[in-house]
Amino acid sequence: MEDKGRKVVVSALQFACTDHVSTNVATAERLVRDAHKLGANIILIQELFEGYYFCQAQREDFFQRAKPYKDHPTIIRMQKLAKELGVVIPVSFFEEANNAHYNSIAIIDADGTDLGIYRKSHIPDGPGYEEKFYFNPGDTGFKVFQTKYAKIGVAICWDQWFPEAARAMALQGAEILFYPTAIGSEPHDQSIDSRDHWKRVMQGHAGANLVPLVASNRTGNEIIETEHGKSEIKFYGNSFIAGPTGEIVSIADDKEEAVLIAEFDLDKIKSTRHCWGVFRDRRPDLYKVLLTLDGNNPVR
Repeated sequence: MEDKGRKVVVSALQFACTDHVSTNVATAERLVRDAHKLGANIILIQELFEGYYFCQAQREDFFQRAKPYKDHPTIIRMQKLAKELGVVIPVSFFEEANNAHYNSIAIIDADGTDLGIYRKSHIPDGPGYEEKFYFNPGDTGFKVFQTKYAKIGVAICWDQWFPEAARAMALQGAEILFYPTAIGSEPHDQSIDSRDHWKRVMQGHAGANLVPLVASNRTGNEIIETEHGKSEIKFYGNSFIAGPTGEIVSIADDKEEAVLIAEFDLDKIKSTRHCWGVFRDRRPDLYKVLLTLDGNNPVR
């Protein structure tokens, strides 16, 4: 008999957020259902989709947006949806953990089981992306999750600029990488457009590790009142799915709501990855410099 392989259909969602939780969660659910109708097994929603990207400002009242992981209402709702549809859904949320706060994601399996969380490791701090004011550095380390359909690695936004994160997940057996994102214009310099750079970096992760990669970003213009007046980011969408050589197989534009779909044969990709030799020929004994900040002194 012909081996049909282990086929998995992945999806990236894209939409413009309002600043109303109920509206955004309803939009996410509608698009998850649309993706399921198209055959998706694992469906990625964008980063912090419950509201506006509030990190444009340093405001103490925005800490009220955080909720504990346990009994989080959006996670519970997505658990019910995942179980109903038989799909895997990573769910991004602003986590309160006693006096700590994290940019976190819960991985919901196809039977509604919560497989655990990953907390964002790399926390940016720049004009319009002032996340260090809100988020502690993640303490989970890079993780993979064995879902019904595949072993997946999930990291968050700024993590996607670091090849070490992708490689760490691949080394742990991740068969597909997922990156929920909130990225757009730079409020201090509207001439900066990072969208192509953003895509190429992640295409490199896919190609270097020979795994598919799914990136979900928001669209729309969001204006936040800051301590210095109004700040505006135009989120550029361009959510995409890349294949295991880094090739883009599906991509959204910079304005429209989107449900992207792609199918991958994970057994075939695994065979190619093993034959290509990049994991066979690695030299961890020579990589100790990666444990330094300055190229000389190991971080302790």
